[in-house]
Amino acid sequence: MSKTAVDTGILLETGTNELEILEFYIVETMEDGKEVQNHFGINVAKVMQVIETPNLEPPESAPHPSFMGTIPLRDLILPVLDLSVWLELAMAKTERDIVIITEFSKSVTGFLVSGVTEIHRVGWGEVIPPSSVISQSTDAIVGLVDKGDHFIQLLDLETILTQFEPDSDEEGTVSENQYKILVADDSATIRAMVKKSLTDANFDPIITNNGDEALKKILALKQQAEEEGKDITEFVNLVVSDIEMPLMDGFSLTKNIKDDSVLHKLPVILYSSIITKELRHKGESVGADLQVSKPDLNTIPEKAIKLIEGSAD
Repeated sequence: MSKTAVDTGILLETGTNELEILEFYIVETMEDGKEVQNHFGINVAKVMQVIETPNLEPPESAPHPSFMGTIPLRDLILPVLDLSVWLELAMAKTERDIVIITEFSKSVTGFLVSGVTEIHRVGWGEVIPPSSVISQSTDAIVGLVDKGDHFIQLLDLETILTQFEPDSDEEGTVSENQYKILVADDSATIRAMVKKSLTDANFDPIITNNGDEALKKILALKQQAEEEGKDITEFVNLVVSDIEMPLMDGFSLTKNIKDDSVLHKLPVILYSSIITKELRHKGESVGADLQVSKPDLNTIPEKAIKLIEGSAD
């Protein structure tokens, strides 16, 4: 199997609150010897291709237990990670295993899994927050899709890759004014990173877990402003949102904000690990003021100040 994101028709209509996911599975060997299939999904737009397992032997000096080594692909040398290690699953390794090659956050990485099943088109409204269904061993699981006979667990691979990235000690922009920033992200890891970045820059972050929660919060702030006879900017100055989230994605959140007669003046910054030309067009069509990739999250404070103070490039 070898498909590009474009081959699968991932470029869906703006504002449909939908995405396409590649379903794959990891076979886990239980203590009694039985084998169980665990089903997962990732955004098809992040998948370059799927290849047969290269049967790597993890090096003794591996930087992490999941690191299996590197493989050549076209003109690249890319790392391969054993996804079962991250998910704490006793994966039964076989000659039929595969590696899903992904490209996002300015990096190309291979993830070893047992196999793939099919591609599904789902609405973010169908995605169930994992905390309401399962007890998570990792915050890389950001949602579940009920397929009747099994759940597909949606993975945030960026959360996994952040464990390989050293913390930056570089000092960033500090705002003279303590602006209020509403943040929407379904990943606890990314929320913590964005919150720290904004707090260090003298912002007052208002943290929400997804687009639906963010919209409810900003509508509540709008109502409070109206009741107190104040401008909405006394309660929130800017919105920063991930694009891929359960219940409501960043595009739909932005469209709701920009279509509102009061909220439309609030700047919105969208971010994702896959800011392609097509996705950038979708963000522009719903009124996003800026779009950045997740590796550039450290630039958000500076960009936020420019947008709020009316001096964005």
